[in-house]
Amino acid sequence: MLMAAVLLFHHALGLTPGVIAFADALAAAGHSVHLPDLYDGQTFTALEDGIAYAEQVGFETIVARGARAAEALPSNLVYAGFSLGVMPAQQLAQTRPGALGALLVSACAPAGAFGAAWPAGLPIQVHAQANDPIFVNDGDLGAARALAVGHDRAELFLYPGTAHLFAERGRDDYDETATGLLVARSLHFLRTVDPR
Repeated sequence: MLMAAVLLFHHALGLTPGVIAFADALAAAGHSVHLPDLYDGQTFTALEDGIAYAEQVGFETIVARGARAAEALPSNLVYAGFSLGVMPAQQLAQTRPGALGALLVSACAPAGAFGAAWPAGLPIQVHAQANDPIFVNDGDLGAARALAVGHDRAELFLYPGTAHLFAERGRDDYDETATGLLVARSLHFLRTVDPR
């Protein structure tokens, strides 16, 4: 069986143990995972502090760092991201030729945010907790539902709960059950993409 190559972008807390654990789970199944550090070594424990750092650096700079990380890699990638990391992941999936799919966790932008419609036939999975106020109130849920309705290879998985970074181990709102489902469904997704 051919395995996928994944470019995975971290969330606003930086390259944390939870993100690394997710990458390790994909790698343990035989997939190659590239995990760039968009924060130059900075990590945070409070989401507000991580977001403030991203604002200080500039969201456009974060996305540009993600694009630079992709430049050294082949084009036939699955792009994945947690929360803030969804921005570069989704942009690359929509605009970089050769993308094999997108795996988005706790965020989803409208396809038009990146100047293009979602590519026909490009698989996408979106995962979030159903009552995460950031995901629901910032429009991510609506964007994900629009993608799921409009494309036959789009899946939206909503887990019970209110946590934004539900897969980040060590946090009070870490959800082991939801994280287990996220990993299992992500691995299934990677098995179904065409690695070309």
